[in-house]
Amino acid sequence: MTGVLRPDYPLETERLRLRPFEDGDLEELLAIQSRPEVTEFLYWEPRTRAEVVQQLERLKSMTRIDETSDSLRLAAVRRDTGELVGDYSLRLHSREHRQGELGYITHPAHQGHGYATEGSVPLLALGFQELGLHRIFASCDGRNVASARVMERLGMRREALFRENELVKGVWTDELIYALLASEWREVAGA
Repeated sequence: MTGVLRPDYPLETERLRLRPFEDGDLEELLAIQSRPEVTEFLYWEPRTRAEVVQQLERLKSMTRIDETSDSLRLAAVRRDTGELVGDYSLRLHSREHRQGELGYITHPAHQGHGYATEGSVPLLALGFQELGLHRIFASCDGRNVASARVMERLGMRREALFRENELVKGVWTDELIYALLASEWREVAGA
């Protein structure tokens, strides 16, 4: 494992283009991050314009994994319309143990169309094939059935259900952990 990942952008799927965030993404990112239904199962509350401006500045720099950065955070846009579908990510969780973490946030208008699954596949490929990860995991609030379904469609297996292990927005919540090993990815990718 080199521990360095500097992808050639954009990453393309049949319907999506994954690319670094840009200044022009502000309004569409605000339309995602300011919605209560988007943040319902996340650790943070809906963001204000000022908060999204700050977040966008952070996101724009998260384009590589190397000695100075541990995360890719990419804008997933529709190839046909250019609309921002969501914010998809791969984070190096542990260099020593070659572990990564997958994440995705999708605008409600684009949920239920398979975009989170489709946009996550190239991130899994980068993690396993380019970065040399052994295991990639993802987690979600136990109430977030749609997110769990995405992980299952990706071929991830449920490893854990932690009962009421986090206090999120004043509510004790369950956490689901799903994961995929490199050997399993080869089977899934080959299918």
